[in-house]
Amino acid sequence: MFKKILIANRGEIACRVMRSCRRLGIATVAVYSEADAGAPHVEMADEAVLLGPAAAAESYLVIHRIIEACADTGAEAVHPGYGFLSENTAFAEALDEAGVTFIGPPPKAIAAMGDKIESKKIAAEAGVSTVPGHMGLIEDAEEAARIAAEIGYPVMIKASAGGGGKGMRIARDDQEAREGFRSARSEAKSSFADDRVFVEKFVEEPRHIEIQVLADGQGNCVYLGERECSIQRRHQKVLEEAPSPFLDVATRKAMGEQAVALAQAVGYRSAGTVEFIVDKDRNFYFLEMNTRLQVEHPVTEQVTGLDLVELMIRVAAGEALPFTQDEVRLEGWSLEARVYAEDPSRNFLPSIGRLVRYREPAASETVRIDTGVVEGAEISMFYDPMIAKLVTTGPDRAAAIAEMRRALDAYYIRGIGHNLAFLSALVAHPRFQAGDMTTNFIAEEFPEGHKGSEVAEDLLHRLLAVAALVRRTLALRDAGGRGGLEHYGEWIVVVNDEHHPVTIEEREDHHLVTADGEGIEIEGDWHPGAPLFEGRIAGEVVTVQVDRSGPRLRLTHGGFAVEALVLRPHTAELARRMPKKQPPDLSKYLLSPMPGLLVSLAVAEGQEVKAGQELAVVEAMKMENLLRAEQDGTVAKLHAAPGDSLAVDQKIVEFQ
Repeated sequence: MFKKILIANRGEIACRVMRSCRRLGIATVAVYSEADAGAPHVEMADEAVLLGPAAAAESYLVIHRIIEACADTGAEAVHPGYGFLSENTAFAEALDEAGVTFIGPPPKAIAAMGDKIESKKIAAEAGVSTVPGHMGLIEDAEEAARIAAEIGYPVMIKASAGGGGKGMRIARDDQEAREGFRSARSEAKSSFADDRVFVEKFVEEPRHIEIQVLADGQGNCVYLGERECSIQRRHQKVLEEAPSPFLDVATRKAMGEQAVALAQAVGYRSAGTVEFIVDKDRNFYFLEMNTRLQVEHPVTEQVTGLDLVELMIRVAAGEALPFTQDEVRLEGWSLEARVYAEDPSRNFLPSIGRLVRYREPAASETVRIDTGVVEGAEISMFYDPMIAKLVTTGPDRAAAIAEMRRALDAYYIRGIGHNLAFLSALVAHPRFQAGDMTTNFIAEEFPEGHKGSEVAEDLLHRLLAVAALVRRTLALRDAGGRGGLEHYGEWIVVVNDEHHPVTIEEREDHHLVTADGEGIEIEGDWHPGAPLFEGRIAGEVVTVQVDRSGPRLRLTHGGFAVEALVLRPHTAELARRMPKKQPPDLSKYLLSPMPGLLVSLAVAEGQEVKAGQELAVVEAMKMENLLRAEQDGTVAKLHAAPGDSLAVDQKIVEFQ
C-alpha cells in the first residue's frame, strides 16, 4: 500500500479523497493555486504545494508542476479526482515515466474512451448498443446542417473531446445546426483545445442512466448497479439517484453486462462509468465512458456500502477486487443534490462572491455532505460553481426524498446566489416524486428557470405564524422584559400588501397561533440572530430559515420564501397609507445577466434589430451565453466592448 498520495485536484473531491486516505493511514499532499491558498483541502492535507496563479491553465492543469510536487514531497501515487487532468492521457503517461502511480485506468483506455468518435466504434465492436449518427469529423457549418438533415432532426452536435456539458448543442433545423456547430466548436476549442465536432441522433424522451464499473489488474470487472442522472440542465447533472426508478432487473443486468464488456475491451482498470441514453421503451444506447470517478459516486457508495475511492487506491496498489459480481448487493435508496452557486431566477446563470454565512444540515446516517468550502470562502469565477453535494439515504425512494427535503430546509447559505430553493422545488415536484422524468424535465417544468411559486394557503399560514413568533421575541427583547406577554399577542403580518391578522397564545408546552382564523400549535423557540427556527408545527418537525432585512423578515421553507412585515395593529393601519415606490424602467437596456467576459457584440449603434436576433455573447464559468433581442428596436448606444469584464446587470446595449 502507498504511504503518501498527492491529490491533483481541489474543492470537495480533494477533501473526499483525503478522507479515505486518512482512514487507510496514507499521508496526503494537496496542490493549490494562489486563489486556493486558504482552502479547506489545503488545510486538511499533511503537506501542500503551490502550483501557480488562480487560472487553472496556470496551476491545476500544469502537468510538470504536479510531477515536480510528487518528486519534492515523495508522493508515490496521484489521485486526479474528476475534471482537470483526470482524463488526460498525457498526464497519466507523464506520471508513469516519472515512476509515480496514476490512481486510474491505463493511458490507452483513457485515450480510447476520451475520444467520443473512437469510443463509439469500440463500443459497437464490443457489442454495445450505440446511437445512430455520423462518426466522422465535420469541417464547417454547412456540412453540419447537411449531415444533420440526413440523420434526421433532432440531432445532438458534440465536441469529440467534450465533457461537463461543454461543446454540446441540440439542433432541430438547419439554422440551429449551423449555429450549434459554431458554438460547440468555439466552446470545445476554448475548453479542451480541440475543436473536432460530430453529430448523432438525439433520442426523444431520453433518460440518462449510467453504470458504475470497477476493474482490477487481474482481469476481474464488475458493475455496481446504476445511477439515474436525468435531472440536468444545460447537459449538466443537478440531481442523481441510485438505483433508477425506471429500470427493471432485466434491463439493469443487460446494461451492466454491456458496460463490463466495454471496459474489458479496452483493458480497463480502476473505477469508471459507462453512460447510456435510455428511451421510453427501455431501449438503451451507449453515450460515453468516463474514465474517472464521477461527481455522483456517493449515491452508489450509499446503496452498496462500498468506498469507491478506497477501492481505486487498492486496485492501483495491485490488489484484486475483494468481491465478485454475485456478491454485489444494492440496499436502500440514495439521492444526491448538487448545490450550485447560481441564480435559478436568471435561468441558472452562475453566481460568484463570498459565502458570508454558511451552515450545513447536520450529518447523520441518512444525511451526507461532501464539500470543499467553509464560511467566508470565495466562490471564484475561475472554477466550477458547485458548492457541495448533499446526499440523503433511506430504505426506499420516498424516505430518501423526505430526508432530502428536510436537509434542504436546514441548509443555510448567504452572500451568493444558490439553487437550494430550486432543489426543494425539484424534489417536491409531483413528476419527480412519481419517477416520471427525462433529460428534458427541467426545460419542460422550469423553462425560464425558477422564480419561485405561489405559496399554498396552509404553508402561508405556518409561515405567518412563525413570523409573528419571531417578531414577538424581538419585541420582548427590545422591551427588556417589561410588560406582560398579553401586550404582544396581536399582530398584523403584511405579505405582498395583504394584511393577515395573527394572534399568539402562550400554552404550557407550546404556542397556539391563529393566522387568518386558522389555529396552529407550534413548539420551538427562536432567539435573535439565529438563522433557523427549528421545532414542530402541527406535530410535524419543521425547519424555517429566518433572515432580517431592515424591518422585514424573510422566511424560507420547502423552497418557498415569504417577505413579511410584522406590525402591531395600529401601526399596520398607518402603513396602509404609505405611498409605494415604483421600480425604474430598464426595458430599453440589454443587461449582462451574469458576471463574465463580453466575447462579442453582433450589433452597432443605429442598427435596427428584430426580436430573437443575436446581440452579444457573454462567457462565464467557461460557458458561452448567447444574448438575443426580446423585441424589435434600434440600437441607440453601446455601453461595453468585446473583451470587457461585466458585472451582473451591467449595461451592454441601449435601445431607443
